[in-house]
Order: sequence, then structure tokens, then C-alpha cells
Amino acid sequence: MADRIDNLSEVCGNYDLILCDVWGVLHNGIDAFPLAGEALSKARAGGTSVVLITNSPRPQDGVTAQLELIGVPSSAYDRIVTSGDVTRHLIAEGPDKVFLLGPERDMPLFDGLDVEVVGAQEATSVVCTGFFDDETEQPEDYRDMLADFIARDVPLICANPDLIVERGHRLIPCAGAVAALYSQMGGETRIAGKPHSPIYVEAMAVAQEVRGPVDKSRVLAIGDGMPTDVRGALDAGLDLLYISGGIHAGEYTVAGKTDEQALTAYLAREKASPKWWMPRLA
Repeated sequence: MADRIDNLSEVCGNYDLILCDVWGVLHNGIDAFPLAGEALSKARAGGTSVVLITNSPRPQDGVTAQLELIGVPSSAYDRIVTSGDVTRHLIAEGPDKVFLLGPERDMPLFDGLDVEVVGAQEATSVVCTGFFDDETEQPEDYRDMLADFIARDVPLICANPDLIVERGHRLIPCAGAVAALYSQMGGETRIAGKPHSPIYVEAMAVAQEVRGPVDKSRVLAIGDGMPTDVRGALDAGLDLLYISGGIHAGEYTVAGKTDEQALTAYLAREKASPKWWMPRLA
């Protein structure tokens, strides 16, 4: 079983670099978690670099603006790497007639790319950033549309591999849930965000720009999402701090607190072995 810690400072001395998840660790989509921002700010003040690594489909400038709006301090991180950033490479590889399955606000994902955004019937590739209305829709609502794409051998590029995220006190489906359905139906998916390796390769390259070469044994990943943050970090060979109060809390929370026996059983079922855990980053 992973060791519980109460303060990030207990382990910071072991690490030169932190790769920290954003949604679910630093904020819940509406409100910032002040203690999390403070913990990362103090880590940086002590000499540990922090790169935020997020499955947001937005390029990093959009995430920076969002964090500022929500109230995450800029002192909490050195740089940001997003799934949107690494997904742009997949989009650029083509095919070049692209249909955006997601909200209009995600159009900046295509800025500067040699692609044409078209309607569903003309599309030779689909870029899924989410739902048209994630407040009311579920992946099954898109089954007929997806079946038509599959019939035409249209690949689906998923810009946000998250299955669900917290929004306030609710869980909201993400583009990863659409990609999972597409794959289940027999469609081709292309994904670069967590847990896939391209976003970790990019994050390590960015970290090297910040502080020079970094030994992987001195890198700590922080996250709450089992299929994305946890699996990605462990597959990359990184030490992991698991935030138990995130999207999976219902699996092991009793009377409002993490039940350590239930948490141990959950991690065993998931074949996950974080080095440390804490309910919320602090």
C-alpha cells in the first residue's frame, strides 16, 4: 500500500520535477483548491520545478487564462503542457477535412494548422474535444453519428482522453468517453494525451527547457484519474502521488472520509501502485 502523507513538503526533497494534473487536483472546474496551489508554490520556492500536465483540449494559452480566471496562482507552476498541444500534431498529420465534435469555443485548437473545418458529411477526420452540450448529453447520444463515420473509415482524434471530470460537485462526461464508444463500435481512434506517451515526452522536453536534464527517478507525478493520470504516470515509470479525493472517491469514501482498507482494495483491483497518497493536495 502507498504511504499516506499530509503535506507535499514531506516528499518534495526527493524530487527535482513535479508533473501535476490540473482538473481534480488544482480545481474542480468552478473553484480553485487554494491549498493545492499553495503546496506547488512552496515546492517551487524550494527548488522543485512544476510542469502542469492536463488533458484539456485547449492549447496552453487557453488553460493559462482559465487558471487565472478560476484563481490558481501563477506561482504554482513553471509551464503547462496540454493534450490540446500534443493533439495538434495528430491533426496536422491529416486527413485534412476536419469535423469538430465539441463546443465552438474549442476552434482555436486548429489555429495555424493546414486543415479545413467542414460538416460531418464531408469530414475525412473527426476531432473530438467533448460534447456539444456536456450538461445534458451522454456518449450514446452520438451513436448514430459515430456509426456513419465508422462506415466511411473516418478516424477519430480525441483531444481530451478524460472519461469524466468534476464540475463543482458533479461528474461530467468528457471526450474520452466518446472515443471509448467509438473504439468499442470498431472505429479507429488516435490519442496523444494521458495516459499515452506523447504528452509525457512533451512534458519532459519542456521540463528540460526549464531546468536542464532531469533524472526520471527524481520526477513525481500527481493526479486523481485512474485511467489517465495514474496509468500514464506508472506506464512512464514515474513515482506517483495519488489524490484520493478526486473522481474515484466514491469507491472508498465512508462517512465523508477515505477508508484506507477500501482504498487499498480499490488500488489492488486497478493494479495500481502509487508511492504516496493524500485526500487533497496540500
